[in-house]
Amino acid sequence: MRGFRTLWTKKTWIGLGLGQILSLLITSTGFSSSELAKQGINAPTSQSFVNYVLLAIVYGIIMFSRRKALKAKWYYYILLGLVDVEANFLVVKAYQYTSITSVMLLDCWAIPCVLLFTWLFLKTKYRPRKIVGVVLCVAGAIAVVFSDVHAGERAGGSNPIKGDALVIAGATLYAVSNVSEEFLVKNSGRVELMAMLGLFGSIISGIQISIIERNELKSINWTAGATLPFVGFSVAMFLFYSLVPILLQINGAAMLNLSLMTSDMWAVVIRIFAYHEKVDWIYFVAFVAVVVGLVLYSVADKEENHSRVDVAIEIVDVERGSGSTPDVRVDGDEGRDRIDKKDENALVEPEPEPEPSILGSRGT
Repeated sequence: MRGFRTLWTKKTWIGLGLGQILSLLITSTGFSSSELAKQGINAPTSQSFVNYVLLAIVYGIIMFSRRKALKAKWYYYILLGLVDVEANFLVVKAYQYTSITSVMLLDCWAIPCVLLFTWLFLKTKYRPRKIVGVVLCVAGAIAVVFSDVHAGERAGGSNPIKGDALVIAGATLYAVSNVSEEFLVKNSGRVELMAMLGLFGSIISGIQISIIERNELKSINWTAGATLPFVGFSVAMFLFYSLVPILLQINGAAMLNLSLMTSDMWAVVIRIFAYHEKVDWIYFVAFVAVVVGLVLYSVADKEENHSRVDVAIEIVDVERGSGSTPDVRVDGDEGRDRIDKKDENALVEPEPEPEPSILGSRGT
C-alpha cells in the first residue's frame, strides 16, 4: 500500500481548494438573496437569468471563435437547461413556505441522489472510505441544523409540507443537473457546456419570467440597495458556474456536492466576524466533521487512481511482452490511466475524423 503522503497529489489540493472557493461563492449568493428579500424583492428566476445570459455571451464568443461543431446533441442541452433553471427556482421558492433550517437539512438529499445517479449512469464505483466520507459530511450538515434548533433559531413557515416538498424536488433536480454536467464536460468540454447551458438557460428563464415574474419586476424600485445585491448575485453565480465544470472534471459530481455542504459553515464565519453574532459550539464540531469527510473522500479517490495505475502498468508490461499495442497508457508522474470508454460516448456525436478513442479516467 502506498504511503499516505503519496495520496496528497496536486489533484487532491486543487479539488479541495476549488471546492471551498465554490462553497464561498454559494455563500455569497445566499447573502445576496437575503439582502434582496429584505428589500422585498422576490424574483428568483430573474436573478438566475442574468447569470445564464453572461454564460451565453462569454462562452458563446469563445465557442464561436473556435468554429467547431457540437460534440453532444443540442437537445441534451435543452433538457439540462430546463432542469437547472427549475432546480434553482424550486429551492429559492421553498423559503417562502418553510424554515431555513428545513431547507438546509433537506438540501442534503442531493448527495444520495448524486451517488445513485453516478453509480447507475456513469458506472462510478464508491469504496467504503468514500461512503464514510459522505456520511461524515452529511452528519456535519445535520449537526448545523440541530445547532439552530438548540439555539432557538428555527422559525416555522406558512406551509412547511409544501416547502419541504419543493426542497426535495429541487435537490433531486440539482443532482440530475450535476451528474449530466459531469458527463457532458468530460465528453464535450467546458466551453461547449457553459455556452449551450447559458443559451438555453437564458431562453427558458426568459419565458418563465414573462409568465410568472413580469409584474414583480415592474414593481421593483431599483435603488442602490436593490441593484448591488442583484449584481453581486449574478457575478457570483457566473463565477460559480464557470468553475463547476473544472471540479467535475477533477473529482466528479459527488465531490462537488460534498464541498458545497461547507457553505453553511462559511455562513457561520461571516455571521461571527461581519455581524458579530454568537453561534452554538455544535457549529464547530460540524465544521470539523465536514472537513474530515471531504479529506477522506478525496484521499479515497487518489487511492483508486493509484490502484488503476498499478493495474495499467501490469497490462502495459504484459502487452509489451506479447508484442501487441496496449490499450491503456500511463502518462507522466501523475500516472493518469487513459481508457477507451465507448459506452459513455454513445450519446456524443462522433468527430468527422476521429482519433484513437483514449479518454481521461473519471475522477471518482
